[in-house]
Amino acid sequence: MPGIQSISPLAVPCLFTSSRRIVRVAATARNPRLSFESMALKPPLHPTYDLKEIIKLALAEDAGGQGDVTSMATIPVDMEVEANFLAKEDGIIAGIALADLVFHEVDPSLKVEWSQKDGDYIHKGLQFGKVFGRAHNIVVAERVALNFMQRMSGIATLTKKMADAAYPACILETRKTAPGLRLVDKWAVLIGGGRNHRMGLFDMVLIKDNHISIAGGIKNAIKSVDLYLEQKNLQMEVEVETRTLEEVHEVLNYASQTNTSLTRIMLDNMVVPLPNGDVDTSMLKEAVDLINGRFETEASGNVTLETIHKIGQTGVTYISSGALTHSVKALDISLKIDTELALLVGRRTKRA
Repeated sequence: MPGIQSISPLAVPCLFTSSRRIVRVAATARNPRLSFESMALKPPLHPTYDLKEIIKLALAEDAGGQGDVTSMATIPVDMEVEANFLAKEDGIIAGIALADLVFHEVDPSLKVEWSQKDGDYIHKGLQFGKVFGRAHNIVVAERVALNFMQRMSGIATLTKKMADAAYPACILETRKTAPGLRLVDKWAVLIGGGRNHRMGLFDMVLIKDNHISIAGGIKNAIKSVDLYLEQKNLQMEVEVETRTLEEVHEVLNYASQTNTSLTRIMLDNMVVPLPNGDVDTSMLKEAVDLINGRFETEASGNVTLETIHKIGQTGVTYISSGALTHSVKALDISLKIDTELALLVGRRTKRA
């Protein structure tokens, strides 16, 4: 996958520049025993998400209350081995820090070493880490660690491609994440060089089409939000979805007449697909020009690897893509004790 490199502030400015968020809703790591200080890129904050419990749940569903019957039958209890992580595809590695937590949860005595860090580019055939200790516990942790790493690496790899193509716009994911894996999926987006959209329903106001329909129009919806935030003494980002240039004009007219809490305007489905596979971004460009920097802008809809560069050239601040997390293709990674045989088989099947 040419062009994919390790993340740096120069290569991905969207990741390292501050957003215009006024005040974030207080959010702290729920489990104080987990330390993220040594991580290359820390997970996003969430007030109720317990990463340790997610790991325990993943291990418990694998064990089913019985444990690994195959390992108990075939592996001597005191046997120690070394297993190596092997990349079977090119991509951006993500989930190394999470894999560390998985191995520690299964057996704190396991020794895990890495030659790469989250956000680094790995190539097919690369051995990029190893774990040493009791064979039974390594095998128990193996699949859960790999499931997290493969999914996160797939998200990070696609995010990196999209972020590079979107420049100078910033790429965002959405709430279209796997249930129970919200923080994990959004962490992978950060590792890939993207920016996080709202974490959930609690940390940002996002007025979408259904809210607008129920409120009786876009002006009424924004006005209701302004009143609610004032009454509750809350300060947070407020975004409104617009679907037509008329709605953009209505939002701008309202904002010119009142002190609104609005910070961002979403321009939804203003990228029009053409029969030849190209897209017409003229409507989006017109909307961005109308807003003229008064608010952040976010393009949504018809965002693909093929269209995102053209969308990013319109001057829009952000481009959001649900596909980053809802249509992820896992990156192929394995953990092998007999690395030599694994490489031999991998070469035979063109996967190493």
